[in-house]
Amino acid sequence: MSKTRIKTYDRIIQESLKLFNEQGERSITTNHIAAHLGISPGNLYYHFRNKEEIVYQIFIMYREFINQRLAVPEDRKMTVDDLVNYLDTAFLAMWQFRFMFYDLPGLLARNPQMQSEYHQFVNTELKNILGEHFREFIRLGLLKMDEEDIEAVSINIWLVVKFWFAFEQTSRPKAPITEESGHRGVLQVLALLKPYVQPEYMHAFRSLYERHTAQKTS
Repeated sequence: MSKTRIKTYDRIIQESLKLFNEQGERSITTNHIAAHLGISPGNLYYHFRNKEEIVYQIFIMYREFINQRLAVPEDRKMTVDDLVNYLDTAFLAMWQFRFMFYDLPGLLARNPQMQSEYHQFVNTELKNILGEHFREFIRLGLLKMDEEDIEAVSINIWLVVKFWFAFEQTSRPKAPITEESGHRGVLQVLALLKPYVQPEYMHAFRSLYERHTAQKTS
């Protein structure tokens, strides 16, 4: 594959992601993407047969982002700072790929390949990542939680993260959705975790809460 083709291929993905986030995936066509990039529709179709292939590649980017940024470290013990990274990464991913979650059922229905791999990702990779994090936080002593509660709490957190920007869009229809909106979502997740935080870590937990309270109003 030539350097020019690689560059155009990547540009199509990156600029499509930008357009989808700003205007919604349903309203953007391959002609819009080609015009935005200043290339011919034929040039775009040389790299991608249709819009669904572009969306699928963006999903691959999202999956790799989650797997890389939320991987449990193997060379050290986890610390409270890893909880900060866990939350920041989760909401950063949702912000950078937010178009996927405004109408996820419809998006998956139009993209069978993505539908199959998305369900596999959620039911195996993501589930394992969340479970590993919670077990490490329990071993650290940050959280006290029964084994049978781990899956339920992690699913609740995933639901908040996954649908947060869509919730913001509907609950604040006149306010623009910004990256700062994610800080309100972090506060919701912290509220879910608070009952499980151990006393010796409560000060650090409150500092994290206050940090996001300040940032949501900045």
